[in-house]
Amino acid sequence: MQDMQGLVALVTGAGNGIGRETARQLAARGATVGVNDLKPEFVDAAVDMIRAEGGDAFGVVANVSTREGVQGAVQAAAAHKGRFDILVNNAAWVRYQAVPDIQADTMDRMLDVGFKGVIWAIQAATEAMDPERGGAIVNVASTAAVRSTLNSVVYSGIKSGILGITRAAAAELGARHIRVNAVCPSAVPTEGTQRNRNADRDAKRIAATPMGRLGTVTDIAQAICYLASPQAEFVTAQALVVDGGVTFTNI
Repeated sequence: MQDMQGLVALVTGAGNGIGRETARQLAARGATVGVNDLKPEFVDAAVDMIRAEGGDAFGVVANVSTREGVQGAVQAAAAHKGRFDILVNNAAWVRYQAVPDIQADTMDRMLDVGFKGVIWAIQAATEAMDPERGGAIVNVASTAAVRSTLNSVVYSGIKSGILGITRAAAAELGARHIRVNAVCPSAVPTEGTQRNRNADRDAKRIAATPMGRLGTVTDIAQAICYLASPQAEFVTAQALVVDGGVTFTNI
């Protein structure tokens, strides 16, 4: 698993859930990982966990909903060891609202974190990555980008936009040896998704999934690590659906 030795990564929204597990998995593969979150206590807990397992991690407390916050986070990661190789755009702020109930402040915050923040992070990473060595960017989208659910107009729109951002950035940044890909997880139990889950809904999802279970944060993190790794050096502009087969089957 030590295929990322010497590489420096930043994972946004890594205080818990998919982001925290991704940071953990990157560190297990030898990368030095910047753990970003808005809450210092989440950052400290994640960094302590990774270090206790023998990994190399450092905290980056920053608000990635602003251009300045994103730039500061990337610059801090790049300054840690004098290089920057991997960006994982995982941070999101999500609320599900029916069309008549969509509120401007809710939509603005979702866009700031989950859409604008991704663009600002890609911009900052492009400047931080060595133009000859390049690097890898992985954006966390969702199966909602290709198969939407109720009350998800804003969320599905943002995640669909992430796929467009991914392809456009891959086309533009390939000349700089920067690969840009996305992962599309299905419903994964995390601290952040708990409010939108219940036993009946989970049972229906499991019944519709060929693999017969819900995904885990480890499933998603392993896919992200592959796309970020040298093993995927000729993979770019892709959207890897990690969902146990539920999106493209009907059982």
